Amino acid sequence: MISNSLTRLVLLVSVFMAGCSWQLPLLPVSLRARPTGTPTSVPTATAFPNATPTATNTVMPTATATVAPTATPTQMTSLTPGSSPTFTITLTPTFNFPDAEIMMQANCRYGPGQAYLYAHGMYQGDRAAIHGRNYSGNWLWIKPENLDWHCWASASVMEISGDIFTVVVVQRKLPQSTLYDPPTDVEAARQGDQVVVSWEPVWMTEDDDRGYLIEANICQNGQLVPVALRTDGNSSEFIDEGGCSAKSSGLLYTVEKHGYTEPVPIPWP
Repeated sequence: MISNSLTRLVLLVSVFMAGCSWQLPLLPVSLRARPTGTPTSVPTATAFPNATPTATNTVMPTATATVAPTATPTQMTSLTPGSSPTFTITLTPTFNFPDAEIMMQANCRYGPGQAYLYAHGMYQGDRAAIHGRNYSGNWLWIKPENLDWHCWASASVMEISGDIFTVVVVQRKLPQSTLYDPPTDVEAARQGDQVVVSWEPVWMTEDDDRGYLIEANICQNGQLVPVALRTDGNSSEFIDEGGCSAKSSGLLYTVEKHGYTEPVPIPWP
C-alpha cells in the first residue's frame, strides 16, 4: 500500500513538471566546474643586476669633403690718408736717325757707288733721313722726303746732322731684269796680284745696253775691300793681294737700263 502511494506521487510530480516546462536555474560561470590540468608556465624576463644594455652602432659612410682652392689675396698698397701713390714710368728712348740736306745737284743710285744705275735725281735743299751706310760710310742709304723708297747717295754731296756710324751697314738686292741673259763662260786668271776676269758678250739693244757690273771683295793691305766696277767690255782687271784671312770673291751681272740679271759667281783664283 505504501508502494502504491509512492508510485502515485512520482507520477504526479512527473506530470506536473512536464506541464509547467520548468527548468532548473543555471549556475554562475564562476561556480561551474573547470577542467583541471597542468598549468603552463609564462616565461618571465630575468633581470640581471647592473647590466648595461649594449647598443649596436651601424657605421655610416663618411662623405669626403672637397676642399675648394683658396684664392690668395693680392696685397694692396696701403696708403696713408692724404697721400698719393707715386708711379715710376720708364721710357724707351726712340732712335734718332741722322738727317741730310743735299748741297748740290746729285744722283741717287741703286747701289753704293757710281758703277750702279741712276735711280733718282736730287737738288740743292732737298732733305733725307739716313737709314744705312756702306762699310766705310762714304755712301749712304737714304730716304728722301720726296720719295717713297730708298736709294744710295754719296756722303760728299750732303750736309749731315748726326753720326752716320750709328746706322747699320746695309746690303740690298739689286732690281732684277729678265729681258736679257746673264753672262756665260765666266773665267778668272791670276798672275801675281793681278786677276783678270773675262766672259762671253751678251747681246742687247743699243738703247738698253748698260754693260756689265762686277761686285767683288778683294784683298788690299791685309783686308777684304768691297768694290763695284762697271764696264762696257767683256773683261776686267783687279789687284788682289795676298795676306787676307778670307778668300776673295766676285759676282758678274748683265746690266740693262731697267735692272740687273741674276748674278754669276766668278771662279776667283
